Amino acid sequence: MKINNILIIPDKDNIDESMRLCETYHCGFEYNDFFLPAVLDDKAFLRDTIDFYKNLDGCPKFCTSHGAFFDITVFSEDAMIRKVSDYRVEQSLNIAEELGAKAVVFHTNYIPNFNLESYRAGFVARNFEYWSAKLDKHPDINIYMENMYDTDWTLLASLAKRFEPDARFGVCLDYAHAHVFGNAADIDGWVNGLAPYVRHLHINDNDFESDLHLALGEGNIDWNRFRDYYQTLFPNASVLIETGKPEKIKKSLEFISCL
Repeated sequence: MKINNILIIPDKDNIDESMRLCETYHCGFEYNDFFLPAVLDDKAFLRDTIDFYKNLDGCPKFCTSHGAFFDITVFSEDAMIRKVSDYRVEQSLNIAEELGAKAVVFHTNYIPNFNLESYRAGFVARNFEYWSAKLDKHPDINIYMENMYDTDWTLLASLAKRFEPDARFGVCLDYAHAHVFGNAADIDGWVNGLAPYVRHLHINDNDFESDLHLALGEGNIDWNRFRDYYQTLFPNASVLIETGKPEKIKKSLEFISCL
């Protein structure tokens, strides 16, 4: 299976192995070092980590970054929560710009099963207003919205549709989350519902019950089906192998290359 831009999570403490994987399998990085509040608040450690990657010899040219997501609610009714959320989002976008990342991934972070129509409409309207302003402020960064605890795909699709035809905003389809928190029996609905907006994907394996982040082929996900979806519906989307340890990453890269 051929993927145009395949990414891995760099292991800062084992960076030589991460770099070898990138060189061997022609990967980029999706930085996962910058979403923890404790890291974002530790200015010295944060600066050192940014400089570590900036000064890394042979760092991949195509990289993305995972933005802050713990308790981030930019569409909140509470102005103080919106203010704190915006502070974290700005940190994430500024770090990505400094590292030369092409995109930042954020989570939807809405309350699943809260089906009050005013809440769902507010999610779409406020997110559209908020992220439109961020795209104007950070024109060189793409913003990808990831399904996390989303029980269905419709709210994310409604938001993404508002951004057509601006390809700088898109969906990060977490294929594993769709099987665990969504509906593994209706993965076809998830994929086809979001396909027009998918710019990026996160993939790992699981048992359809827990978000295990297994290597590809270690769980219950049908990867031949994923291959067919990818090649047919979003062949230009970048893909992150979202498993943390180098041995799991290598196993997943070998697995997907044989599909």
